Amino acid sequence: MRPIRRILVAIKDPTAKSLPAVAKGAQLARAFGAHLDLFHGIATPLYVDAYSYDETIPEIERKTRTEKLAELELIAAKLRQSELQVSTSVAWDFPTHEAIVRRAIRDKVDLIVAECHGKPHILPGLLHLTDWELLRTSPMPVLLVKTPTPYRRPVVLAAVDPAHAFSKPVKLDDEILKAAKSVSQALRGPLHAVHAYVPLPTVAPTRQLLTESAMKRLAAQIRKAARQTFSRAVRPASIPAARCHLVARHPIDAIAQTARKTGAGIVVMGAMSRSGLKRFFFGNTAEALLDALTCDLLIVKPADFVNRVEKRIRGVRFTSTLVSPMF
Repeated sequence: MRPIRRILVAIKDPTAKSLPAVAKGAQLARAFGAHLDLFHGIATPLYVDAYSYDETIPEIERKTRTEKLAELELIAAKLRQSELQVSTSVAWDFPTHEAIVRRAIRDKVDLIVAECHGKPHILPGLLHLTDWELLRTSPMPVLLVKTPTPYRRPVVLAAVDPAHAFSKPVKLDDEILKAAKSVSQALRGPLHAVHAYVPLPTVAPTRQLLTESAMKRLAAQIRKAARQTFSRAVRPASIPAARCHLVARHPIDAIAQTARKTGAGIVVMGAMSRSGLKRFFFGNTAEALLDALTCDLLIVKPADFVNRVEKRIRGVRFTSTLVSPMF
């Protein structure tokens, strides 16, 4: 993870009474001495009906953009009072997650901050939920804000996978640990790490042939090997042993359990873009954790992550309310 010098906060509704992503983005900007970008993407389609508007389409575009920019400026003005460097931008673009990524790439930001979808992520890939799609498509780290509580020396929990399950890149753990350490130091919170492992082989014939004592010995050997691998992985981050949590459970359960146990404010983990059948059959631990966690989630990508979002801004989306007559 590269140094955080510029942070983009994606704002869904600039007029909302509560804007936790803005508040936490501002906290991080102060902690890192970073510039803060407030961005709103207008993805709502314009209904092209000859009898719908007294104004022309270009006039409506300009008026809407000006109104949204003014709303962002009200937010920015309050933040600038605390000597933060804040800029605002609005763009007609769709879908929303691509608009955010395009702006982030254009402005060369180092971190995207966005609010997590408030409801359960049921078929998120089919519904194209913005937070889920950001995890999948953003080449830069994404902080998904789930709680409005400000950071106060938060516990930062790095979820690593030194066994490299699910074909995750070997160097992804390094990116996770670097990001977690950077955030924990900036926010002056303790850094923890968690690793979930399989306690026993799951092949049925093997387990049936083992005696109870043999299974206990095998479980102890597997735990010892997992502990050694875990220790080697977190050594560069200098995390004390008492803050390294080795859990014999499925990753989703292990990370959520450890986050609750440690009172984590931020969980840091890696995610990759999957496509086709792999995306649906194998799923993604980070996506499943969106609903399991009660704290914020910071997602980092491997260094060789390929950005597939088009550079071209799509502009205004048009639709029509007119129904063709039936003959």
